Amino acid sequence: ENRRMVFRIGINLGDVIQEGKRIYGDGVNIAARLESLADPGGICVSKTAFDQIETKLPLGYEYLGDQTVKNIAKPVGAYRVLMEPRVTVAGEREAAKAVPLWQRKAILAGGVAFVVVVIAALIWNFYFRPPPMEPASEERMAFPLPDKPSIAVLPFVNMSEDPKQEYFSDGLTEEIITALSKVPKLFVIARNSTFTYKGKPVKVQQVSEELGVRYVLEGSVRKAEDRVRITAQLIDATTGR
Repeated sequence: ENRRMVFRIGINLGDVIQEGKRIYGDGVNIAARLESLADPGGICVSKTAFDQIETKLPLGYEYLGDQTVKNIAKPVGAYRVLMEPRVTVAGEREAAKAVPLWQRKAILAGGVAFVVVVIAALIWNFYFRPPPMEPASEERMAFPLPDKPSIAVLPFVNMSEDPKQEYFSDGLTEEIITALSKVPKLFVIARNSTFTYKGKPVKVQQVSEELGVRYVLEGSVRKAEDRVRITAQLIDATTGR
């Protein structure tokens, strides 16, 4: 009993960046902060995760209020996972009927199984899922990869019915390139090079090999009346993901 290992678990729903065997980003920073808030042997989830699982699992949640996270501009809402199926707010516990010990154990087992499934899915996604496209070959690249992360931003495709909105998608692409160029530890391909692919059905593998970059950002813009929908995906051309 004295040598038993007790873990804390922090769960967040958000974007992460994978580089080799490392994952980092705001999503990871928030999860680490939530882990520190959890009780020994307990689980703490962010509000974004809570919104997705609130009615999916027979668990309870205690709202811990907004928590500050290093390098995150806005506070993050946090919830402590309870064994009783109820939701409470910070400092207020709702009256609840006593839950039998066997039921609490069953709920805990269900929560642990859920966490295991999530972890297994992440491991499969990062390491075992076959790449959706053929990866680029460093041997065929026109230029050697820079020592720092390199990226090419392809012109965003105008999906609007109005061809006049082309200027908007081009302007968005230019703004992204300009913003990324201000990051000192990032090698960004110039606009003149990436816009040669505008309107052409090119593959990410081809762009990577011709420009000598590891990452390729592509996306689309759809504008209708006063609404704008922007989709984007960042692809590691060397792995195809």
